[in-house]
Formats: sequence, structure tokens, C-alpha cells
Amino acid sequence: MSSPGASMFTNFTKLCKGLALVLVVGHVLVHFLPATVTYLALIPARTIPFGWNLITSGYFELSVYGVVFSTVSLLFMGKFLEPVWGSKEFLKFIFVVNFLTYLCVFVTAIALYYITRLEIYLYMPFAGFHGVLAGLLVGIKQIIPDQEVLLVKIKAKWLPSIMLVLSIASSFFTLNSAAYLPTLIFGTYMGWLYLRYLQRRTETKLRGDPSDDFAFSTFFPEFLRPIIDPIASIFHRMLCGRSNANIEDHGYTTSGAPLPGSDSAEASRRRERGARALEERLATERLVPPRNKDELQSDALDSV
Repeated sequence: MSSPGASMFTNFTKLCKGLALVLVVGHVLVHFLPATVTYLALIPARTIPFGWNLITSGYFELSVYGVVFSTVSLLFMGKFLEPVWGSKEFLKFIFVVNFLTYLCVFVTAIALYYITRLEIYLYMPFAGFHGVLAGLLVGIKQIIPDQEVLLVKIKAKWLPSIMLVLSIASSFFTLNSAAYLPTLIFGTYMGWLYLRYLQRRTETKLRGDPSDDFAFSTFFPEFLRPIIDPIASIFHRMLCGRSNANIEDHGYTTSGAPLPGSDSAEASRRRERGARALEERLATERLVPPRNKDELQSDALDSV
């Protein structure tokens, strides 16, 4: 029988262990064969012939500190999110967010070069898993927004915002902030964009999370939300106009009675089921031998 403290550092999912191994192997490869950075990292000037680096750049770290932080963060956040989303959806989220993040970094670097004519934006290597980690933080915000985080006593819904504020503040005191700050910003936004509009919800067969509690303005303090909401609504209409029309064509309605799963109450119930499933799973892990781990994950997923 394992102790509560030990269970916190065990029973990580197989998928997260595999992804962590990919990060470690990628770092070892770059460490012993530095020339591979040219082919694996996102270097905007070389992306046109080496287009695959829009995908590969996110799966290896250039520093030891980076690979340690990324693997540990992946294992712990994956332990919360994968049982609720399912392994297939969890892997899909990582792939899509990673690709979109580095695509935006590439476009931004090219734009900055044409604005400033500084070649550093063309030849700076961008790499690291931190964009996906920022997106996973948004997933934590969605599922357990009111859960306080261990020692710091901060609600999970503020973690992405605090991470961005600290990263932006630290960028004024570090020389290599351009190598990580765009990735964190785009990773956070792409994680929210995917969960808000693209993730398929099994309970309603619809996509996204349209609840007010997960609106873009919830990343900002309340006094700024009246300013953010009108701007965010423009992008919302651009992204959701066609999907709303398709919903109505299939016999659903967006006026009068709310769509199943589209109101705040349903979104709250969904998050409560997710949090309850996670709590039950973690509590049971302290009592049940490790051989039942796969069954516990399946039960947690079925209960959501």
C-alpha cells in the first residue's frame, strides 16, 4: 500500500511517460549532435525547405533545465487531464496546439524581420515544449477552475494569467526572452482556442466550451473585462458564425431554449464531474495496488 505522498509521484499515464521519453531523447540527441538543431528547431529562415520543424521544434529542449521542467510538468498535468479527456483527445490537443503555436511564432518572426530588418529574427532557433505546457495550463483552468493549488493557495483559473504576467515581467531582465515569450503567449491562446471552439464534447456531440466562465475575458481582472469583451466578441463571431449556422441547419436552436451543454450551468456541471472523477481517482490510488491503474483511469473517464 502506497502512502499519499508517494502516490503523488507515481501512477503517471503511459502516454505521458512516452512523451516525456521523447523530450529526453530529443535533448540527448541535440546535446551530442548539435548540428541537428538546424533541422529540428524552428529557424524561420530555413522553415521553407525544412517545413517539418513546425512540428519537431516543440518536442525537444535546448537546455537541461528546460527538459527537466517540461518532463515534470507534463507528467503532473497529464495525470490530471488525460483521464478526463481521454488519451486520444489528450494527444490530439498536444499535436494541434504545438503545431499552431510554432506556426504563429514563424509568422511573427517573419513579420518582425520585415518591420525591423534585424536578421536575428530569421536565424534565432525556437524550440521547447513550453508552448504546449502553457496550453495544458488552460486545460487545468477549464476543468478545475476553483481548485486551489497546493502551497500557493491560488485558484487554478488564474494560473495561465499569472504565468504570462511573470513571463512578460521577466522578459525585461533577460536577454533571450524572444526565444520563449512568443511561444508561451501563442501556446496559451491556442490552448484556449482549441478548447473553446474545436474540442469535441462527447456528452453533447458538439464542439468547444461556449460557457461564460471560459470566455477570453476570464484571463483578465474583472475591471478590464468590459473592455476585453467587445473586442473578443468580434473574433467570436468570426470563429463561430458558420458553426452556429450549421447547428441551426441540423435542427438545433441558438435562441429560446439553450443548446445542451451550452449554458453556464451545464458547463459548471461538466467541470464538477471532471473534478470529482479526478478526486475519486487520486483518492483510490492511495488504497488500491498499482495493477488496477488502467481500470481507475477508465472509470474516471467513464464518469465524466
